Amino acid sequence: MADSGKQPPRRRVPGPARPGRPAGRRVPGPGARPARRPAAPRPAASPSLRLGSPRPRLRMVSLALTLVLIAFVVRLLQVQAVDAGTYAAKAEKNRYVGYTLAAERGGITDRNGVALAASVDAYDITADPTLFTRKSLKVGDGPEQAAALLAPILGQDQAVLTEKLKAKGQYVLLSRRQTPQVWKQIKDLKSALATKAETDPGTANVLAGVFSVASSKRVYPNGELAAGILGWVNYDGKGGGGVEQQFDKELAGKDGKIRYAQSGGRQVPTAGGSTETPAVPGSDVELTIDRDIQWAAQNAISEQVEKSKADRGYVIVQDTRTGEILAMANSPGFDPNDLSKADGASLHNWSLEDAYEPGSTAKVMSMAAVLEEGVATPGTHVVVPNRLHRGDRLFKDDIDHETWYLTLNGVLAKSSNIGTILATGQLGKTQPESNKVLYSYLRKFGLGSYTGLGFPGETKGILAPPDQWSTSQQYTIPFGQGVSINAMQAASVYSTIANGGVRVEPSLVRGTKGADGRFTPAQKPEKTRVVSARTAKTLARMLESVVDDREGTGTKARIPGYRVAGKTGTANRVDPATGKYRGYTSSFAGFAPADQPRITVYCAIQNATEGNYFGGQICGPVYKQVMEFALKTLQVPPTGAPAAKLPVTFSP
Repeated sequence: MADSGKQPPRRRVPGPARPGRPAGRRVPGPGARPARRPAAPRPAASPSLRLGSPRPRLRMVSLALTLVLIAFVVRLLQVQAVDAGTYAAKAEKNRYVGYTLAAERGGITDRNGVALAASVDAYDITADPTLFTRKSLKVGDGPEQAAALLAPILGQDQAVLTEKLKAKGQYVLLSRRQTPQVWKQIKDLKSALATKAETDPGTANVLAGVFSVASSKRVYPNGELAAGILGWVNYDGKGGGGVEQQFDKELAGKDGKIRYAQSGGRQVPTAGGSTETPAVPGSDVELTIDRDIQWAAQNAISEQVEKSKADRGYVIVQDTRTGEILAMANSPGFDPNDLSKADGASLHNWSLEDAYEPGSTAKVMSMAAVLEEGVATPGTHVVVPNRLHRGDRLFKDDIDHETWYLTLNGVLAKSSNIGTILATGQLGKTQPESNKVLYSYLRKFGLGSYTGLGFPGETKGILAPPDQWSTSQQYTIPFGQGVSINAMQAASVYSTIANGGVRVEPSLVRGTKGADGRFTPAQKPEKTRVVSARTAKTLARMLESVVDDREGTGTKARIPGYRVAGKTGTANRVDPATGKYRGYTSSFAGFAPADQPRITVYCAIQNATEGNYFGGQICGPVYKQVMEFALKTLQVPPTGAPAAKLPVTFSP
């Protein structure tokens, strides 16, 4: 075989195996590379887990956050832009509180400046209900605990106070016009609870939300004195009767307002937005009343009403020249400081509200008409039989008697009903004409009209037109039955005679004094000529005979050293409950000094049930007691002139 020049491959024969080395393993020779270590055996491969893509989840979270942010932005726009005013108003309402500043009520004084009604410091007790919640006090029965503490102090029902303390809002009125002593008691208790709460965490100051607002309280220093005139102030601070009601607008003043920022029920002095409108105090009202004379009148009538076991009685004292009322006393009365003890029937000024038949005190008007019309004189003879038939009935005097031979002056002195009928029958050619003339005088004296005082509840009485007088009224009205008046009208009649025949409209208020101290006098009363001065003077002399002459019915009204003119009255009384006659109205009216009159006193007692009921017997002494005191108080001296002695009877 030809030589191709290539060497055949050399076959390697494995050498003998070395101990510890596997057979067939090549052993490297000198200078050879170290053999590679065999790779560690790999475990068998398990199936691989692949995670989902995070992008969808991120998109969802982003979308949710975006929607939330959009909602926040929309809400923010609504709060700050769209509804900003509404929320601001709510915030203002919750942050700021306001209440009324009560104006101090004006006082009422007598003519000498003596206080009859005044206002003293007081406090309205208030609370913030939000400070009585469980969140504020950390107790669940805060309102109940607070009410239990306050009820005996305020004199209120515990359940009512509890409901008030649970009310909504930040302000509730618990009690009005409490005395400083009451507020001090609450304040001391509140302070004690606060101190205990600081040392004992388990104690809650349940009065922390109770506060006070400065106010005033009405007081009447003289108790029952002149209560019928003054009236009272009700729970709401408004006049509930008398002068308090009549002049409520002037007395009340004008309330103010305060508004301030608060936190936790306390004022924040540095906060802006606080406003205050000061209250304007009410005006003082000065009455024509003289407190001392009022006391004498009230004391006298109260004693007689009690002694006679009568339903009630009244006394009026009037200045004859000015028409000013110096006293107007009622019995029984009431204490305006504590109306809870007052009888509802006594909460009146019966001197002006009671309409009744005056009886014989009205005869002075009949005599005035007879004298003014010139149909008779004080000396005119009047034959008075025991009975007089007129119309459909027989008329009599208060006692049976033989035929009396009286002068016109004697008719008035002995208070003869029959003589009065005969005298007034001469006023016209016919009885209807006489009725018209008499009616005109009654009206001029003020009957059937309001007195002009403007007093709440005043009655103008009843005086029917003459064409409506019944057959009996034509003859009873001349002696004071069948017509009704009030006590002030009766007193005014006698003041008119005392004032020379000029009626001066009665007045009870002299004027008002404002907060600036300026005095505004009351409007001047109207004056009306009723009869001539001559007639008035003649009547005054005739009225002296009633008191001074032994034949007169008013001898118990005599006052040593003074000339007294007066007239008794005893009338059948209409029972207001049944509308029928029951009992009597006893009265006495007059003035002094008779020749230079200064003071008129009128007394009436309704339904005396014990002892004598004749006006001269039970009202005459009251007249005397009050008149004596008034004359001394006003320092009216006796005139010293001798009394008029007009004849009472004549010999046939």
